[in-house]
Parts: sequence; C-alpha cells; structure tokens
Amino acid sequence: MPKAMAIQHVTLIAHNLEETCAFYENEFGLEPLPTFNLDFPAQFYRINAQQQLHISEFPDKPSFRGHVCLHVDDFNHFFRRMKELGAIDTSPWGRVRQLPDGAMQMFVRDPSGNLVEVSCPPGTPIDESLFDDELVEPKGSIYVSGRNEARGSLRSDDATLYHGQKE
Repeated sequence: MPKAMAIQHVTLIAHNLEETCAFYENEFGLEPLPTFNLDFPAQFYRINAQQQLHISEFPDKPSFRGHVCLHVDDFNHFFRRMKELGAIDTSPWGRVRQLPDGAMQMFVRDPSGNLVEVSCPPGTPIDESLFDDELVEPKGSIYVSGRNEARGSLRSDDATLYHGQKE
C-alpha cells in the first residue's frame, strides 16, 4: 500500500499577503522562495531542505482550532516576542505549557488570524521565569477540554510531539 512520506508544504490563507508575509519573515526568519506565476497573491517560504510554507491571499475565514506547528530554535525568545506582539491565543488550546514529555507548546495567531503552534523538543533549555507568567501552565500539563470523550487509538503516557528524536 502506498504511504505518505513527508509533509512537503502547508498553505495558510492570508487576508493581507504583505502583512502576513512580513510576520513569517520577521518573526520566524523564513526565507522567501520563487513562487509559481499564479493568478492570485501568493508567496512560498523555505522551512528546511524539504518543507515549505505557502501563503495565499483569499478572503477565507481562518480555523479556530486547526493549526500548523512550527518547531523553533529558541522558545524563550519566541514566547517573549509573541507576548510583546499580543499574538499568543489561549482560547482554542489553553495556556502555554510544558507537555509531560518536556516539549514546550504555545499557540499564536498570525496577522491573518491563522493559528500557529510553536514548539520545541524535550530537553530544550527553558528559562524558569516563564513558568511565573500568567500565560503559562504549570509543568507537565496537557489541554483539558472538559468533554470527557477520549476516543482515538494508541493513547499513552509516553506520547510526544517529537517521536523518533532524541533529547
């Protein structure tokens, strides 16, 4: 049976291409790539050697909970910068947290309202003062929806966002 090999790109929709592109270039350091000669506003970005982020301008409404997750190299910096910008959104998935596996996780909104999860792997040095911030949960927490409907297979106390990666 054929299987997916990787996520090559994710497309996010912008209501203002220039403003949204500036966010990803200035805040995430993404490198613009040549983009096809499309008949709508769009820009492609390099995330790494195999993956891209595409931004396309359309008047669509962004998802409330659906998101893309970007792994960052300095979570402490990103937390402070996103807080400064007022971009942290705790309404869909709760406050910033250190997951039970040690990975850090926060959710931010880009200028077009797209939800972006920002994470770093277990073992990444985290400034302990972050845990004193009102936007941050105590260590080892997960989001609790209150639905009490735990469907899905392979639930585990050993789950991680970073399977196959060593600390």
